Amino acid sequence: MKTDIEIAQQAELKPIGEIAKGLELTDKDWEPYGHTKAKLSDSLLDKLKEKPEGKIVLVTSINPTPAGEGKSTVTVGLGQALTKLNKKAIIALREPSLGPVMGMKGGAAGGGYSQVLPMEDINLHFTGDLHAITSANNALSAMIDNHIQRGNDLNIDPRRIEWKRVMDMNDRVLRQIVVGLGGPLRGVPREDGFTITVASEIMAILCLATDLEDLKERVSRIVIGYTYDEKPVTVKDLKIEGAITLLLKDAMKPNLVQTIENTPAIIHGGPFANIAHGCNSIMATKTASKLGEYVVTEAGFGADLGAEKFLNIKSRAGNFDTDAVVIVATVRALKMHGGVPKDNLTVENVEALKAGMENLKKHIETIEYFGLPFVVAINKFPTDTQAETDFIMTWCESRNIDVALSDVWANGGAGGVELAEKVIDKANSDERNFNRVYDLEETLEAKIRKVATTVYGADGIELSHKAKKQLEFYERQGWGKLPICMAKTQYSLSDDPTLVGRPKGFTVTIRELRPSIGAGFIVVLTGDMMTMPGLPKEPAALNMDVAKDGKIVGLF
Repeated sequence: MKTDIEIAQQAELKPIGEIAKGLELTDKDWEPYGHTKAKLSDSLLDKLKEKPEGKIVLVTSINPTPAGEGKSTVTVGLGQALTKLNKKAIIALREPSLGPVMGMKGGAAGGGYSQVLPMEDINLHFTGDLHAITSANNALSAMIDNHIQRGNDLNIDPRRIEWKRVMDMNDRVLRQIVVGLGGPLRGVPREDGFTITVASEIMAILCLATDLEDLKERVSRIVIGYTYDEKPVTVKDLKIEGAITLLLKDAMKPNLVQTIENTPAIIHGGPFANIAHGCNSIMATKTASKLGEYVVTEAGFGADLGAEKFLNIKSRAGNFDTDAVVIVATVRALKMHGGVPKDNLTVENVEALKAGMENLKKHIETIEYFGLPFVVAINKFPTDTQAETDFIMTWCESRNIDVALSDVWANGGAGGVELAEKVIDKANSDERNFNRVYDLEETLEAKIRKVATTVYGADGIELSHKAKKQLEFYERQGWGKLPICMAKTQYSLSDDPTLVGRPKGFTVTIRELRPSIGAGFIVVLTGDMMTMPGLPKEPAALNMDVAKDGKIVGLF
């Protein structure tokens, strides 16, 4: 069986100009980054503003497990299947982070015959967007420390600086550091730390901004810390919003590539869904909706994380509708949620599968709460038995739930035609009765409680002393009407990653909050969540190499 990278390297890509021409773009609408990648003009969306919007299809999943769900693979395969049905489809994805690429996951551009290409470029440095975000973030850090060193006219309290440095790699030793050591010429000593680039507020701002001016305005609102008398200090106070925006000027432009079957794909932005809002950029999604009849996009991890934030944060900020949802599940992952160890997943076990269906059921209930039509996609693996896939099909059909078997890893778009047909029906149905989990007028605590109880199925929340103080302070600052961005483990509906399936009788612990005023939300840290991941015992990087001829190997 060929690996993903072997399949990708044997694919025949069209010149990116042909992909752009198929979207009816002029030469001024895009600029090439090599032969198979391009940047779309940041003025393209304004040019297309009078065009009708296509249908937006959101792909989400059950809670992920080490067995894999293949959400990106299904997203790409569904877009290819829609193309096979003569629909003008465009895929909108996030950019992979080097942290998980080199750490747990390997590549993150789909798999098999449902990949976005060139996968080596996309998984590594791509067009440099993440590096630009890293540079912009760390330029702000440098400016903050320089301001304190040069007299501190703004009276910034070094003990209350919220802004952290970033890098796009998992590196646990950088979570807490001390900077400014070495005497007066080296700066003012203070505690600092790193988060991963894709969890930075700059990343969130890039993904939620609607144009360059909105980007600059959002950057200006970033709260970097507080004065000695606890007044917020912003980027605007430091007068460097222009310089930060300048560093992001090209990164603001969405990236155009193609799938293995030459379906257009726009890849832009890459916030994690467990510690950030987990969606690609508004500009990418809205541009795709103006260029195509159907946009197939995804949000990170399960419906408790990415989909919740897509529907409560992103679509609210972007002012667009979601027409249908696909919930991806696999036999393997559902058996793990039913208690089967990873080593035994190839053995048929319908009883474990039955127990694991409770996890899928909760995510279905969440999408039903949002009032959106949906289809369950069973992402097929070679080890699945007929009895196991039949069980899921029967379980869904007995509850009048639309379900389709997806074999897009092995067969590309042809393996997703049934799913695509059902998605078309759902996206054009009258079933949509959209409802958000909370209103912006509610207090922050009420919003947190609603997400915990409605989306996670918790009995309630428990606020730490620090979180209680922060809630009071944030409400006084006038930040109480913002959406919330929950930072929670992806492996469980609860804040305990060991509680798989559908846990009952649990309480979500709210450890602390962080203001992302530029992004336009409040980050809520639950359990033991950290914004700088660590590498596993055997990182995926150990299997990667580059041959003498420059050919990459081991990238998934």
